Amino acid sequence: MVLHRPHLTCAGIAFALYLQHLVSAIEVPLDLPQPPTITKQSVKDYIVDPRDNIFIECEAKGNPVPTFSWTRNGKFFNVAKDPKVSMRRRSGTLVIDFHSGGRPEDYEGEYQCFARNDYGTALSSKIHLQVSKSPLWPKEKVDVIEVDEGAPLSLQCNPPPGLPSPVIFWMSSSMEPIHQDKRVSQGQNGDLYFSNVMLQDAQTDYSCNARFHFTHTIQQKNPYTLKVKTKKPHNETSLRNHTDMYSARGVTETTPSFMYPYGTSSSQMVLRGVDLLLECIASGVPAPDIMWYKKGGELPAGKTKLENFNKALRISNVSEEDSGEYFCLASNKMGSIRHTISVRVKAAPYWLDEPQNLILAPGEDGRLVCRANGNPKPAIQWLVNGEPIEASPPNPSREVAGDTIVFRDTQIGSSAVYQCNASNEHGYLLANAFVSVLDVPPRILAPRNQLIKVIQYNRTRLDCPFFGSPIPTLRWFKNGQGNTLDGGNYKAHENGSLEMNMARKEDQGIYTCVATNILGKAEAQVRLEVKDPTRIVRGPEDQVVKRGSMPRLHCRVKHDPTLKLTVTWLKDDAPLYIGNRMKKEDDGLTIYGVAEKDQGDYTCVASTELDKDSAKAYLTVLERPDRPRDLELTDLAERSVRLTWIPGDDNNSPITDYIVQFEEDRFQPGTWHNHSRYPGSVNSAVLSLSPYVNYQFRVIAVNDVGSSLPSVPSERYQTNGARPEINPTGVQGAGTQKNNMEITWTPLNATQAYGPNLRYIVRWRRRDPRGSWYNETVKTPRHVVWNTPIYVPYEIKVQAENDFGRAPEPDTVIGYSGEDLPSSPRYLRIRQPNLESINLEWDHPEHPNGVLTGYNLRYQAFNGSKTGRTLVENFSPNQTRFTLQRTDPISRYRFFLRARTQVGDGETIVEESPALLNEAYTKNHVDIATQGWFIGLMCAIALLVLILLIVCFIKRSRGGKYPVRDNKDEHLNPEDKNVEDGSFDYSDEDNKPLPNSQTSLDGTIKQQESDDSLVDYGEGGEGQFNEDGSFIGQYTVKKDKEETEGNESSEATSPVNAIYSLA
Repeated sequence: MVLHRPHLTCAGIAFALYLQHLVSAIEVPLDLPQPPTITKQSVKDYIVDPRDNIFIECEAKGNPVPTFSWTRNGKFFNVAKDPKVSMRRRSGTLVIDFHSGGRPEDYEGEYQCFARNDYGTALSSKIHLQVSKSPLWPKEKVDVIEVDEGAPLSLQCNPPPGLPSPVIFWMSSSMEPIHQDKRVSQGQNGDLYFSNVMLQDAQTDYSCNARFHFTHTIQQKNPYTLKVKTKKPHNETSLRNHTDMYSARGVTETTPSFMYPYGTSSSQMVLRGVDLLLECIASGVPAPDIMWYKKGGELPAGKTKLENFNKALRISNVSEEDSGEYFCLASNKMGSIRHTISVRVKAAPYWLDEPQNLILAPGEDGRLVCRANGNPKPAIQWLVNGEPIEASPPNPSREVAGDTIVFRDTQIGSSAVYQCNASNEHGYLLANAFVSVLDVPPRILAPRNQLIKVIQYNRTRLDCPFFGSPIPTLRWFKNGQGNTLDGGNYKAHENGSLEMNMARKEDQGIYTCVATNILGKAEAQVRLEVKDPTRIVRGPEDQVVKRGSMPRLHCRVKHDPTLKLTVTWLKDDAPLYIGNRMKKEDDGLTIYGVAEKDQGDYTCVASTELDKDSAKAYLTVLERPDRPRDLELTDLAERSVRLTWIPGDDNNSPITDYIVQFEEDRFQPGTWHNHSRYPGSVNSAVLSLSPYVNYQFRVIAVNDVGSSLPSVPSERYQTNGARPEINPTGVQGAGTQKNNMEITWTPLNATQAYGPNLRYIVRWRRRDPRGSWYNETVKTPRHVVWNTPIYVPYEIKVQAENDFGRAPEPDTVIGYSGEDLPSSPRYLRIRQPNLESINLEWDHPEHPNGVLTGYNLRYQAFNGSKTGRTLVENFSPNQTRFTLQRTDPISRYRFFLRARTQVGDGETIVEESPALLNEAYTKNHVDIATQGWFIGLMCAIALLVLILLIVCFIKRSRGGKYPVRDNKDEHLNPEDKNVEDGSFDYSDEDNKPLPNSQTSLDGTIKQQESDDSLVDYGEGGEGQFNEDGSFIGQYTVKKDKEETEGNESSEATSPVNAIYSLA
């Protein structure tokens, strides 16, 4: 934050104007008689547009109101006789109207205005009227200019003499500006100078153009055409490196010589107050550098400026101290020369003491002073009422003494207007000053009761303008009493103002001014109020923000409560437009979504009618960098090139990196790829290149905010071809169907192809060293092999080839043909079931037909005719065990297990858990078939079975029902309703064996076909019924032989089961 001190007040500004007012001429009230005074007139050299009417201004005041007349070329100009000329009412301004025709050139000349009344005549300066001219360029034939390469050349413009002089510039005939630098530039005379001519200068023509100010027209000269004679043919590559440009072209290097001005010295005259322009243009190979010096001292500080690539030195507002010898030094590596310019400063007349109006009372003395200077010294001539003072009637009260006129004992009636003319060969000055003899009592010219407000501790003044003749004396009093205020904090001035060095609160009050002369007195009152200053107690602070953020600039103000406060904001010292992205508040300014255009100086200005305070802060917006420019390729080689660029503006965030990108137009035209990355401190890099690529480069700058827009692309650079050096990567083989294998790979990109007609040699065979290789040449990165076995390995090779040859021998990769659905797992076993859990175990499929991706297990609880919902578990391919936590100890479970590949789920294997009260599995399995007690038991059971069979046959022959409750085993299913009732229905039909059926040793009837609904599901064709009438089947496509035998042997060992199966 920058607070501007000392405190700036409106009173302070007015006080500065007051100091100037102290030395200004006394103003006579317009209600009093007075001679004329010129108040407005046209400039001395007046150039007008011929398309417009002409206005020659002349305004004057006086009492009586002046009348006006004009002279043209020293003779009276009768306005009334020319219908095109009129004079404005109550004014001397001439209006020349050309709407009805006429030639403006007919009115060119020197005009002077005369303003007259009863007390004298005032004169305007002589106004030289000229009509602007834009003459046509003379027709001329311009021949082709032949010039040797490296020689100097100047093309002359010679524009037509317009009024004012036209602005000169050079363009081609196609209206393209001619590029200028220290080798080729335009001189002040309009000519185009070549320090040395190069072959590329003949690629365009050169036409001088003149733009005329008033008519806004441009005239073009016939173009010049160059023919450059050279020793070597044109080669773009030789021109890329400027340090070797001339030697590469075979141009002889030469020392400098001056093309303008000629020789070793020259002189120049300039008038005081105008700008001095010195110019030196030199030839040479290489183009010389120009330096400027002043002999015996330094170049004028603060007002010198180098222009036109240092070929011109401008010194503004020249004064006599700028006279002397200046020299320019032209140098290149071959040598240097210098040219000396002697500068002489002359001066048109300028005022030292301009005559002022003189007001005298009868009998008073006075004087008029007219002092002027110039080089040469101007002559002073006095006139009275427009006539030479020597030719006027003698006046004993007036004495002319050179540049001074003394008046003694003046009397009423001797008022007149005096003119002072100071002239030399470079110009003239004319001033009017009247002498007015009046007898007037004092009068106060200001309002009678003024209110003056001032900020505490500021300097102020109380004005009490007055007039009288003789000039009155004026005194000040405070609050109507006390002594005259003069001295200490007060200072009274002759013009009636009372100055206070420092206004304090106790200085408030009513002040009275009293003007007195011999004819009377007059007075007026001024009330002074002292106010508190306006202060910014918290101003904005410098901030660095990122684009898009929301900075806030503070501005909290303390001010006098009786004054209205206005807070405004400036940006870069211009009023800030408060748009919809900005919010102005009582104590600050908020910018939403700050952008790069918001960067700059922000000034908070708090102002009242009396004073103001301001505070400034700089807002820096970090933005993405500007794009790099002027990309250039040099050091061209077979596999490398140097890329150089000019960095763009970093937009307040240093550039950290440059990204170089390339584009080629053969494989992926229009697509840009990253080539390399470099630190932000470099602007040149050597780029590695690949064969057979038509490169084009661009550069992106990166800073902490983001990346710039890409640069304009460089020119293209083509490299030669070669055989590929690498083979495709990512080679793999995989089936998309069960009878194919798709071979794919990552193709070579544009920088890896190395030559035209890029193709790929694909080889494959089954993974067998004795197998034969098959091959195919393709251009796309894919080949499909058909009629392959399911999921077998293949050896694969892919080799790149172009018209220049093949890449090195590729590596061999292993691929696989297509997969299919897997077969069912080899087995599904239930291990160690108990009341709390069931343990499952299975083996991988015998024919996986691919890569196993997992297993899918579906299982369902059932109890008699009641079944639960189906649940699903998925397992990883390497998992072969699963433990199911039972939800109840009574229900049994049915399990369906399938293996999976990426093709899908395979065949299903099914298994059921046994009922735990008829446990089919033992935890400690013992082979008891060889035990003696077991053999004896079997014999007893066989006998019992025989008896039961006889009973069954008897019952069957009778039919009907019989109670079986007494025979009911404790293991029967309590949910079976028939069992609870204690009876079953039997008939002869029920016990007739089916055709082709067999009865097992344990009495089980094995059927060839099953009516169980699960047979349709594809599960086993055998069925068993327990004593509760439920169906117990082995629902599996393929049962493990051992498991089946184990189950059968377990059931055969149970006598109860045997009995129920027979019943």
